[in-house]
Amino acid sequence: MGDSTWWTLAIAAVTGGTAVLASWVTSRGSTRAARIQAEIAARSQRAERLRESRRTAYLDLIEQTHRMGELYWEISATLRLSGSEARTATLGELHDREVAEYAKIRRCARVVELEGPPSAAAAALALQKATGPFYAAVRAELDGDTDRRGAFDAAYSPFWAALERFVDAARDAHQTD
Repeated sequence: MGDSTWWTLAIAAVTGGTAVLASWVTSRGSTRAARIQAEIAARSQRAERLRESRRTAYLDLIEQTHRMGELYWEISATLRLSGSEARTATLGELHDREVAEYAKIRRCARVVELEGPPSAAAAALALQKATGPFYAAVRAELDGDTDRRGAFDAAYSPFWAALERFVDAARDAHQTD
């Protein structure tokens, strides 16, 4: 074998080795890029699912709060009626509905607490607690304590203010997601 053949073989081997090495480096880079792209897509999907889940939880709580408000207006109208057995019976039925609606608002607040963030969760729990004075006033009326009638009407402002604070916290949380 001549010198030139040996050099040709050596150059071919180096060229082939370089091609194999370049191919290996490229495939490693492509694999890494594909993995990074898949991770980014998965993170983006998780973030969007969380955003939608939070939005649904916030809207459910707002809707339930409005249902409670409508019920409170019915109770207010009943409280303004003069005392009678029919009024007491109606108030008892409304009180039962109030308890059932409270269970729903409590569930909605717990879902917001689960979904977060902490600022929205705290505002949701404060909103849930703002129903307490209404319940206490109706319970007192049913127990014969007519001195608490004004407490029911006085509970509206804090209740709606708690809703506004929740809406603000939910909006802020939703915009930062």
